[in-house]
Amino acid sequence: MEARTYQGQWRLRIDDLDVFRTSQDISDDIIGTLACHGLHWDGPIIYQNQQMTHYHETLDSLSRQGLIYACACSRKSISRVARRGRYGLVYPGTCRHLHLPHLGNALRIQVPHETICIDDSLQGRFSQQLDADIGDFVIKRRDSLFAYQLAVVVDDALMGVTHVVRGADLLDNTPRQVYLQRLLNLPEPRYLHLPLLVGPTGQKLSKQTHAKPVERKRAVKNLMTAWSLLGQTQPDECPSSVDEFYQWAVPQWSARKIPRGPVSLIG
Repeated sequence: MEARTYQGQWRLRIDDLDVFRTSQDISDDIIGTLACHGLHWDGPIIYQNQQMTHYHETLDSLSRQGLIYACACSRKSISRVARRGRYGLVYPGTCRHLHLPHLGNALRIQVPHETICIDDSLQGRFSQQLDADIGDFVIKRRDSLFAYQLAVVVDDALMGVTHVVRGADLLDNTPRQVYLQRLLNLPEPRYLHLPLLVGPTGQKLSKQTHAKPVERKRAVKNLMTAWSLLGQTQPDECPSSVDEFYQWAVPQWSARKIPRGPVSLIG
């Protein structure tokens, strides 16, 4: 909606890096559900598993800066020595100077004693001191899969993304991505992190919390529910079709009305 309001393009990218948890059937279901709800994308669909060459080139660029090192630590071993920060365990740099082989180990990037600040269009200013809050973070996993942090930075740059609208659960990832963007001399998009949709217990609705899938047959009702949860002005009459919804909704959209905190279908 934000893109359409400002005559921008809305791009579709399938995050299918984890070959153990994704499949073409899952991707096709996502694409079909978006189409049923009138969420039509611009340009070709980008699949992350087809971007590997670009990820390897980026990894090589960071390696030439002397910022990458191999890490043999398991989650269990990290939990025994790491302190808990605001966003989980802070990696203490155990392997930073061990010069371990890259093959068979995770690859981490060194972070400086630096505070990264972003001005989110909805959540406001958000700051993170990378070494104290996160520690050196993984950009390629032990199983050779590229980490989300690196992949999304590369993809956004290749696709010419200028504005990112996504869930607030990814807000604390953003300073790490900005750090990588600056190392790689890539443009920094504007960010808007939407409130999460939560259930009665306050948990984010997702597959992990056994939330029900979106029903395609209820497309107009689904859109109206989302519209209401995002704090937008309600129409005098409910649109009778998906097309009618967008014809009415796009001129009415206002990001300033979106609530910052989590929203619930209950109550």
